Amino acid sequence: MAEAYKYPKIEVRVIKKDGSLQEYCPEKIVAAISKSAERVALELSDAEKKAVVAAVSDKIDEYGKDTVPVERIHRIVELSLLKIREEVGLSYMSFRNYKQGFSGMMEKIYKEDQRIRFLGDRENSNKDSCLVATKQALLRSATSKILYELFQLSLEESKAIKDGYIYGHDEDSRRDTMNCCLFDMQTVLTGGFSMANLHYNEPKSLDVAFDVIGDIVLSAAAQQYGGFTVGEVDKLLEPYAEKTYKESYERYISIGLSEAVAEEEALKDVRKEFTQGFQGWEMKFNTVGSSRGDYPFITISFGLAMSRFGKMASITCLNVRKKGQGEKGKEKPVLFPKLVFLYDRKIHGEGCVGHDVFMAGIACSQKSMYPDWLSLSGEGYVPDIYKQYGKVISPMGCRAFLSPWYAKGGMYPADETDEPVFTGRFNIGVVSLHLPLIYYTAKQEGKDFFELLDYYLELIRGIHKKTYKYLGNLPASCNPLAYCEGGFLGGCLRPDEKIAPLLKSATASFGITALNELQMVYNGKSLVEDGAFALEVMEYINAKVTEFKKEDGNLYAIYGTPAENLCGKQVEQFREKYGIIEGVSDREYVSNSFHCHVTEDITPTQKQDLEYRFWNYFNGGKIQYVKYPIAYNLDAIKCLVERAMDMGFYEGVNLSLSFCNNCGNDDVEMKDVCTCCGSRSLTKIDRMNGYLSYSQVSEQHSDGKVFTYSRLSRHKMAEIAERKSM
Repeated sequence: MAEAYKYPKIEVRVIKKDGSLQEYCPEKIVAAISKSAERVALELSDAEKKAVVAAVSDKIDEYGKDTVPVERIHRIVELSLLKIREEVGLSYMSFRNYKQGFSGMMEKIYKEDQRIRFLGDRENSNKDSCLVATKQALLRSATSKILYELFQLSLEESKAIKDGYIYGHDEDSRRDTMNCCLFDMQTVLTGGFSMANLHYNEPKSLDVAFDVIGDIVLSAAAQQYGGFTVGEVDKLLEPYAEKTYKESYERYISIGLSEAVAEEEALKDVRKEFTQGFQGWEMKFNTVGSSRGDYPFITISFGLAMSRFGKMASITCLNVRKKGQGEKGKEKPVLFPKLVFLYDRKIHGEGCVGHDVFMAGIACSQKSMYPDWLSLSGEGYVPDIYKQYGKVISPMGCRAFLSPWYAKGGMYPADETDEPVFTGRFNIGVVSLHLPLIYYTAKQEGKDFFELLDYYLELIRGIHKKTYKYLGNLPASCNPLAYCEGGFLGGCLRPDEKIAPLLKSATASFGITALNELQMVYNGKSLVEDGAFALEVMEYINAKVTEFKKEDGNLYAIYGTPAENLCGKQVEQFREKYGIIEGVSDREYVSNSFHCHVTEDITPTQKQDLEYRFWNYFNGGKIQYVKYPIAYNLDAIKCLVERAMDMGFYEGVNLSLSFCNNCGNDDVEMKDVCTCCGSRSLTKIDRMNGYLSYSQVSEQHSDGKVFTYSRLSRHKMAEIAERKSM
């Protein structure tokens, strides 16, 4: 092993800021500039490091004194770096300048502390900011976000985010962990695993499997942010149901029951364990918060298993959700896990073997909005992968989808036999563009829109590259179930090994919001009236991201940003710079990704048709939904879902559900008073974007006063109030 280079020393002492003296050490300069390079995902060569040290030595010699102020050394380093590697020089300066703004940073943290403690937070409706634990988690997140922007981002990136041209989602967690995932539960369970230094044997019955899977989900999901999906749970649970059946059947035979009776009783046992298991998940996932201060965003997909226990799993899951949880006679549907039905026309169509499972899903959607419906039969990215390879790409969380990663070839198939792998993979984050603001700035400043768009696309690209590099240095022990026990693809690392090899198959996303407002700022027409320019922009962005993907070797994708709190933040950012412009910034919110504006008075089928043209530009994350203005009309819901499945959509049924906490009455779009008993104690569930949330919880006290609470931001509540087509 070669010896480390020894930099020539100078007999001079450095005057520190506190007045103390310290021997000059060139290695400290090398360490500082190397860290500055890392912050912008670069690496200085040995020659460049030597050049900076030499420049400092020369200037100290010119200074001609026995002591030199540390500020002078810093200034020499800055000037030298700016000449040698400008990006690193700027990074060094920004790191140095943070100390000057330290008091400002602390003031910002204090303001966030007071806001969170006394006003709460509505940025994520999955967090109940009334709770002490959630407030503490939110404060940690706010501090982490400030530190991320200060130390991880370049000056250009920070400015672009501050001015609103781009938005870094989940900045509080980007330094620590990955984003949404499609967890490989089967690999973790098979043969047993370790969790929290305890060994778990593989479950030998269905009820134990439910318990163990629930524990795994809560533990692993707490180590990430975003959606945590366990795909095809019907197939996952089949073998454990078979174990319970065999054990029960043999027990009944042993006590003298006939084969027919033993089979009947054993099937009852399996059905009971399925019911109790899904009920247990619903209770656990909606009441046990994570260390992040939220209820883990759990999604499960199902619907393809057609064995007797596969079908039993799907139908029982749907019936449990449809019935709801709570006091007898006052049950209401829970929010988690989010249910996704995997629809194959050849399996679920009229007269097919799985049509009964499909109809159970429709009945469940009628009462609880879930499941959301993922087509494997139409045309498009997800159905095409399913038809060619038989692989299902379950959504991660509300809408994120993975790009293909091939078993042998990686980003591209090695040969005709190579197949993509999706289970066990994840995203590392999303950064969204503010397209209306970028366009209007280009117009006001006389610049070419696409050239300015290129600038911000490159900034997002740079942020993603740094994230890949930064996360790669984390040890596998930060999420042992994922990185050591097989939850992620290649996740059989030692706890002390770095996770960089696993990031090769991870996806980083370019988020898109407010296409409707982009079209409006372009020519004053909505997506319903036009949309040609919005399509042109999406074609351009897709081409650029494909180019980045080839050049960088990273799995970039385009994501239809749900914009939960961002829908209001982008309006405020636009107004601050350009004021109120009709159709662009005159409401409290901007539109979600590629969707038509919620106020458009169009039919569900018109909305499906209008949004279909954008569908295949958003393969990194998308969902289509319409407002079903049909109350509990089962046939109408079935018709619209089948139409969406034929079009290849990932479809969400949108009903505004209301439940009376007093008498248990449930109805669509009850206002503020129960239509049955007149009580004002109501719980309302609305589709936030790709998932459901409590939009209003009202309790009427004995004195007649009503306390009303919502987990949603005022911007999203304003959107919900104006919904016609969504």
